[in-house]
Amino acid sequence: MTTVKEVVRRPLGHFAERSLAGLAVILGAGVGFGVLLVLVRTRWSPLYDVDHGVAAWLNDLVAPHGPLVTVLNAITDLGGRPVIIWLVTVAVVGLLIRRRARLAVYVIVTGLGALILDPALKTLVGRLRPEVEVPIGSYAGESFPSGHALGSMVAYGALLLVFLPAMAPRWRRPAIALVATVVVAIGLTRIALGVHFVSDVLGAWLLGAAWLGVTAYAFCLWRRERGRTVPPLTEGLEPEAGHDIVPAPAGEQVLPHPRSATAELVVGWVLVFGALFAFGTYVSYHAKGTIFEALDTDVPRWFADRHTGALTDLSWWWSKFGDTHAILLVSMVFCPLVLAVWRRWRPVLFVALTMFGELSLFLASAAAVDRPRPAVENLDGQMPTSSFPSGHIAATICLYAAIAVLVFPRTDRWWRWVLVALAVIMPLGVAISRMYRGMHHPTDFMGAILLSAFWIGLLYWVLRPNADVYEGNQPAIESADVHTLDDELVRAGRPD
Repeated sequence: MTTVKEVVRRPLGHFAERSLAGLAVILGAGVGFGVLLVLVRTRWSPLYDVDHGVAAWLNDLVAPHGPLVTVLNAITDLGGRPVIIWLVTVAVVGLLIRRRARLAVYVIVTGLGALILDPALKTLVGRLRPEVEVPIGSYAGESFPSGHALGSMVAYGALLLVFLPAMAPRWRRPAIALVATVVVAIGLTRIALGVHFVSDVLGAWLLGAAWLGVTAYAFCLWRRERGRTVPPLTEGLEPEAGHDIVPAPAGEQVLPHPRSATAELVVGWVLVFGALFAFGTYVSYHAKGTIFEALDTDVPRWFADRHTGALTDLSWWWSKFGDTHAILLVSMVFCPLVLAVWRRWRPVLFVALTMFGELSLFLASAAAVDRPRPAVENLDGQMPTSSFPSGHIAATICLYAAIAVLVFPRTDRWWRWVLVALAVIMPLGVAISRMYRGMHHPTDFMGAILLSAFWIGLLYWVLRPNADVYEGNQPAIESADVHTLDDELVRAGRPD
C-alpha cells in the first residue's frame, strides 16, 4: 500500500514543483505588464524619454534605406493579423481532422484571448503612435500594446506548445529558438519602422507571456484532474498526441530518386520555356496575315466596343481570382488540408512546384518575348510585365488543375466533379476578364494553356503525386472514399 501511495505522490509532487515555478513566471510577467501599464498611463518621464529617443534614433537610421524598410516590412507581416489568422485556422482544422479536439480548443481559446486583449487595452490606454521625422508607414489605432508583438507571442507560442510532440527530440530546442527569434524579430521591426515605442513591444511580450502561461497552466490542470501526467513544456502540451499530429510518416520518401527527378524537371523546364518562346515570338512578330493576327486584332476591339460600367466592375473582380494574393491564399489553405487528411508531402510538393514553375516560366517567357499589350484601352494601366503569356490565366489554370488532379482519384464523392468544373470555369472567367480589360490577346491565353499543360504534365510524369493512393494510403479521417466526411469532421470536434 505504501508503495502505491509513493507512486501516486511522486508525479503529483513533480507537478507541484513545476506548477509553482510556472506560476511564478506567469505572475512575474503579469506584474511586469501591470507596472509598465501604469508607467505608460502616467507618462513617467524616464520611460517617455527613452521611448521617444529610441523612436527618433531608429527613424534616422532606417528611413533613408529603402531595401532595409522592405525587409523590415516583410518580417513584420509575419505578426500581422492575416498571417496569424491563417496559421491558427489551418492548425485548428488540421487538429480536428486528426481528432485532437482538446488541442484545437486550446489554440482557439488562446488566440481569441489575444484578439480581445489587444483592442481592449489599446482603448483603455489611448496612447498615440510615435511621431517621427520621416514616417515610413501609416498605421491606424492606438499604440499600447503592440498588436503584432502580442499576436506573434501568443499564436506562435501556442502552436509551438501544441506541435512540439510531432518533432523529433533533437529538433525541439532549435524549434523553440526559431520561434523565439521570429517573435523577437517581429517586435523589433515594429520599433524600427516607427509605429510603436519600445514600451509598447515590451508590454505586448509580457502580456503575451502571461496569457500564454495562463492557458498552458489551465491545460496542465485539466490533465492532472483526469489523472494524466503533466510533462515539462519542452515536450509540448500533450506528448501522446505526437503520432496523430505529425504531418507525415517518418519513413515517407517524398521522391524515390530525387537526383534524377531534379534533372528531369530542369530539362523539362528548359524545353517548356523553349516552346513558349517559339510560340510567343511567332504570334507576336511573325504571324502577319494568319488567323492568329486576326484574333489578336479583332477580339480586343470587340471587347472594347462593349464596355459597360457593370461589366467593367465584374471583370475587375473576376481578374482578382487570378492575381498573386488569391492564388497564394487558395494554395496556403489547400496544401495544409491535403497534408492533414492524407499525411503525405508529395502532393504538397506537386502544388508548390506547379506554382513555382508557372511563375518562373511566366516571368522568363514574358521577358524574352516582350510583347506589347493590345492596341486598345488597357483598363489596368501600365503593367510591369509584357503581354505574353498571361500570368493571371496561367496561374489560375495551374492551381485549379493541380487541385483537381490530386483530389479526383482520392475520393469518389460527387464534389470531386465540382473541382473539375472549377478547373475549367475559373481560368475561363479570368481569361475573358483579362481580354475584356484589354490586357491580353487571345494568343496570350493560348500561351497560358500551353505553359500549364506542358508543365503540369511534366510534373505529373516525374513526381507521380497520387502514388500513395495507388499504394493504399487511407485518409486520416477513416473512410477511404470520404463518404462520411461531414459526419467525421463533426465527430472529430467532440472530446474523446
